[in-house]
Amino acid sequence: MTPAPLAARLSIPSGPLFFPVTAFGPDGAVDPDAFRLHVRRGVEAGAAAVFACCGTGEFHALTPEEFETCVRVAVEAAEGRVPVVAGAGYGTALAVRYARLAEAAGADGLLAMPPYLVKAGQEGLLRHYRELAAATSLPVIVYQRDNAVFSPATVVELARTEGVVGLKDGFGDLDLMQRTVSAVRTAGVEEFLYFNGLPTAELTQPAYHGLGVTLYSSAVFCFAPEIALACHTALRTGDEATVRRLTDHFYRPFVELRDQGQGYAVSLVKAGVRLRGLDVGEVRPPLHEPAGDHLKQLAQLIERGQALLEEGM
Repeated sequence: MTPAPLAARLSIPSGPLFFPVTAFGPDGAVDPDAFRLHVRRGVEAGAAAVFACCGTGEFHALTPEEFETCVRVAVEAAEGRVPVVAGAGYGTALAVRYARLAEAAGADGLLAMPPYLVKAGQEGLLRHYRELAAATSLPVIVYQRDNAVFSPATVVELARTEGVVGLKDGFGDLDLMQRTVSAVRTAGVEEFLYFNGLPTAELTQPAYHGLGVTLYSSAVFCFAPEIALACHTALRTGDEATVRRLTDHFYRPFVELRDQGQGYAVSLVKAGVRLRGLDVGEVRPPLHEPAGDHLKQLAQLIERGQALLEEGM
């Protein structure tokens, strides 16, 4: 049975996909109030969907109880204005548990993270995601990265699986993605969606757009939604001058800063949220906070990005 279109099942409008950070208080515990405000501000700023408790949201560091609380808070903050998709991962049994917790908390869909630690073959990966998809009524987006990289034939089988509605690519092999898109298309599977899930996806989105991949995650949206929205609009409308200006003077320097520390794809983003005035706490171990000079560079980059928007008005 061909899965229903993701847009129909989740009603995702055009816009950046928002992956909020998870807020922690001074005692290190989850701060529901700060998280609620973070999600609400993102929705009001123009997010097309909220992906709660995923990579940027430190899914790996949350207990099942904290996870359910955060998903429920995200659903409450979104107020039905945009869909809320929750992460689900680890081994099959735990992934199923997280999926059911997300469904009970009111989530509209799941982002299936790679299995924990093991590097499995294609047959085992296919069985894992099929069991996860069968565990709830929620649409599932499979996240390709690290130890979960699929052959085109495996993605065809995933696309034919009831409940699996999309593939988020965090691997970055454009040749593989082109062959995957072609294989699914020629297999006659309709309305299967693809997402650019690379860190700071705006930098690679022009290349993914050439493959027909128009959806992408935006970590920058967490702390600079005005910049992320301007880039999204420029990409959607073919405003190459704005895309080049933001790429050359904001996104490329941001990626170069991000690459100066392990785990900065999360901790630098969380620091950006704090720099913009919302105390969401620090990252949990094993991640660590950015160095002081890196924080100064981030603040300067945010100012530069805002100046670029003013220059383009």
